[in-house]
Amino acid sequence: MDTKWQPSLKDHPGPKYKALADTLKDGIRVGALPAGSKLPPVRDLAWKLSITPGTVARAYTILTDAGICEATVGRGTFVANLPTAPEPDPMAINGVPHGSGGLTPDIRLLSPALPNMGQAELIRELMQRVAQDPPSGLMHYPSREGFRPARESIVEWLSGAPIGALSEEDVVLCHGGQNGISLALQTILTGHRPVILVEELAYPGFRRAAELLRAEVIPVPMDEDGIIPKALEEEAQKHSAQVLCTSCEVHNPTAIFTPERRRREIAAIAERHDFQILEDDCYRMGPAQAPTYRSLAPRRGWYVSSISKTLTPALRIGFTIAPHQQGAGLRRSAENGFFGLATPLGDLTTLLLRDPRTRMIAEKVRAEIERHVKCMVSHLGERDLTWREDVPIAWLKLPTGWRAGSFCQAAAERSIKIRPAEEFACRDARVPHAVRIAINAQLPFERFEGAMDTLRDLLDNPPERIGV
Repeated sequence: MDTKWQPSLKDHPGPKYKALADTLKDGIRVGALPAGSKLPPVRDLAWKLSITPGTVARAYTILTDAGICEATVGRGTFVANLPTAPEPDPMAINGVPHGSGGLTPDIRLLSPALPNMGQAELIRELMQRVAQDPPSGLMHYPSREGFRPARESIVEWLSGAPIGALSEEDVVLCHGGQNGISLALQTILTGHRPVILVEELAYPGFRRAAELLRAEVIPVPMDEDGIIPKALEEEAQKHSAQVLCTSCEVHNPTAIFTPERRRREIAAIAERHDFQILEDDCYRMGPAQAPTYRSLAPRRGWYVSSISKTLTPALRIGFTIAPHQQGAGLRRSAENGFFGLATPLGDLTTLLLRDPRTRMIAEKVRAEIERHVKCMVSHLGERDLTWREDVPIAWLKLPTGWRAGSFCQAAAERSIKIRPAEEFACRDARVPHAVRIAINAQLPFERFEGAMDTLRDLLDNPPERIGV
């Protein structure tokens, strides 16, 4: 190595190839192996560590696949000259400064950006009504009874959705979907080190909420229909899991859908092993295609959604729904945590969701998202792209020659920002060479179309590098 630092496998349990890969990652992270450092030839390092050359080659492949190292024929394997990728700041989902009007030099496809189809004007109008004559007043704390109209408006908004028997007493309003997930987990989890199961690729907010509650997160393998039931049963039994967190209607990040047959298998496993199911349904814009877990498993199904992907993320209006007639514990979590939403926001929620214009606006938003999806498919559809017309994200599996980290960097060099698969994976989960592309319908359409052209060009021209 171009450094005196030497790897040691004794502090890393598990298979030797993984221990070596983790050891090298640690050296790169702390700066002992700076960018440009040449790793020893496979046989030299194998002899030095008393392991097989195949073990070293496998570890090098893990690093090159992740974009941490680069391999060149005739030269060897080097630490990649890539910027470190810190955990994304959840408060900078799209990084658009407030007051900028959404205009930035970069084309940000990190999180869905909704078009204004009249909802901004409607919200301004309703805010004025609330300010002039607030139904809940402005001189007292929020109250459970005072928020009854807002909870009833949520029930009306969800009418027709397959979520089972629903009463306003089952509903708790919260500050967006992430707050709703945290509230549900606070209510469900017990004990010193509870275990949460998630899909092996999952919304990072599940992990963040778990960390705050000092819970252990276990990834469960997936296939094209979502969580694999056999793997779920094994992990649930092995870890005595208390809850499964999932997004089955629109999976984030892959945009796949879990069919009813698979959901029933998962609900049966939850019954056998006595764990709860927390369903995040924030990304669905159109009608549901299958019953929710709250409908399939009435005693253990929890449901979280918001208006962030249908109307606007700015208001941070979300809602968590407990299993039928189990809302008391959920209400305590909310009331003991933050008393409740601000009373004017509760009033605004009631007016907004009951206004007849709101559903028409939501449908216009969905139609505009669909127009952008069709544009994306026309440019990238010949690739391994998972998409749906009414879903504001798509999942792109990269062709040979591209790794997720290097593809995202190449796109960023052309002012396009997208998310690599690594951001959605637990540390030890399998990570495919894939990226998530979010629809930004706030861009001028021709600029969005130009971004799709650029991504297609990158896919057609991978770097001339090969793995070990």
